[in-house]
Amino acid sequence: MATMNISLPDALKDFVEAQVTERGYSNSSEFVRELIRHEQSREQLRSLVIDGMTSGPGSVVDQAYFDRLRDRAHADAPDA
Repeated sequence: MATMNISLPDALKDFVEAQVTERGYSNSSEFVRELIRHEQSREQLRSLVIDGMTSGPGSVVDQAYFDRLRDRAHADAPDA
């Protein structure tokens, strides 16, 4: 695992330390890693939304569409 050092103003350092304590992280690195993972997920979702918005016009769906979708999902599901 790579190491990265960052500088924070005192107010942000205090915030990070409080979050580590309040949320039960083992250290500040764990908290920062979670923030970065959250931002990665947010960016991926944003990219998917933009792809959807630029993919062309959508289509109208009705109850029959959802019925077929449910039937297909049940057909593909392993028997429980």
